[in-house]
Amino acid sequence: MPGLRQGGVMLAALLVAGCSSGTGAVGAQASRGAAAPVSASAAASSAASVAATPAASSSEASAEGASKGLAERTLASMNLRDKVAQLFTVVVWGPKAGGPSKENQARYGVATPAEVVEKFRPGGVILFDWAGNVSGAGQVAALTTGLREAAREDGGAPLMIGVDQENGIVSRLRALVTKLPGAAQIGATGQTANARDVARVTGEELRALGISLDFAPVADVNVNPRNPVIGPRAYGSDPKKVAPMVGAAVDGFHAAKVASVAKHFPGHGDTSVDSHTGLPVIKHTMSKWRTLDAPPFRTAIAHGVDVVMSAHVVMPQLDPSGDPATLSHRILTGLLRDELGFGGVISTDALDMAGVRKKYGDSEVVVRAVLAGADMLLMPPNLPKAYDAILKAVRSGRISESRIDESVLRILRLKERRGLFGPIRTDPGALRSPEHLKVAARVFAQSR
Repeated sequence: MPGLRQGGVMLAALLVAGCSSGTGAVGAQASRGAAAPVSASAAASSAASVAATPAASSSEASAEGASKGLAERTLASMNLRDKVAQLFTVVVWGPKAGGPSKENQARYGVATPAEVVEKFRPGGVILFDWAGNVSGAGQVAALTTGLREAAREDGGAPLMIGVDQENGIVSRLRALVTKLPGAAQIGATGQTANARDVARVTGEELRALGISLDFAPVADVNVNPRNPVIGPRAYGSDPKKVAPMVGAAVDGFHAAKVASVAKHFPGHGDTSVDSHTGLPVIKHTMSKWRTLDAPPFRTAIAHGVDVVMSAHVVMPQLDPSGDPATLSHRILTGLLRDELGFGGVISTDALDMAGVRKKYGDSEVVVRAVLAGADMLLMPPNLPKAYDAILKAVRSGRISESRIDESVLRILRLKERRGLFGPIRTDPGALRSPEHLKVAARVFAQSR
């Protein structure tokens, strides 16, 4: 649940607030080789991870290379530092890609959002109103374009830009986009078509702004009326009704060619503690988890959800270690990967939240998250420190480079699937179209 903050200060509770086409990363990376060579160890581990095949003649190798997708070819061209950078999705401050900010200077040692991208080459950026990223449709489109162009300047992998646009009380683009009902209102209609249509409209407007990933839908089943952080962000309290809504929303985002994120695994619906400020403990048995919390995630996976976000919650019956799910191999790998069969990107929830920072320091948290099974490390409070921690863990052998390759390949495949290797296009004039307003009016009317 990134971003329940205002001006960088954590809110106590959520309910108070509501290039050209074709060349891009791959073509340019070929010319980058001398500047960022692939180490022998990186080449070996990449080969083992991506395609463990016997030696081939040069003609066979050429044919094999041509048959690989952009993601595989991009990974093969990356050195270790570039691969580690792909794991991180970060916040940048300010409304313009080339505009200076004291916050960027303090955190990253460079002034502008574009310079942050050029210096650290992160896999993604997440936009927030409280970071000064949102003031107008044309401004957001120019910002996303500038950030993506900055990522392409050195031939690096394309940048994925995301946002928390759940609608309802979590709406980072509130003043710019079509006002749409939140999940609880959609759930009240009982019509899965409404969940799909609202997600499609949301996705189409995000895509028009250059945003390719929405941290939605919420897949939690909100069974605790005292829940301070989920509440109306969930479709409801019955997993049999929530699950088809989540699946329909995933379909809607995909119809708009935008990536979707089911959150917060393994379930954040039965908490009375806000994981932004504390560490919730949920005492569901494995049997109860499978019947109450798991169904919406299982449905999201069946509908091809791109990303699943972890929750900073402890479920001792699922993992007795006392670690939050974000740092739990039993939960992220054992349940999400192995039991539910999810093969996409696993994202942490925001790593600046108290729920994940209490037991371990910020350096150790990112290492443990990767060891648990996470691919995308969201909003580390100290990016240089977190980046160095992962790099050190790989160089020491604590994390294998092939493990990093697995995560990077998932991220790059997501970017390829959502068209990020292609041309940069925006259309801010497409927001709040008559058709979108009509969808909003219909669903609002049905939710009363």
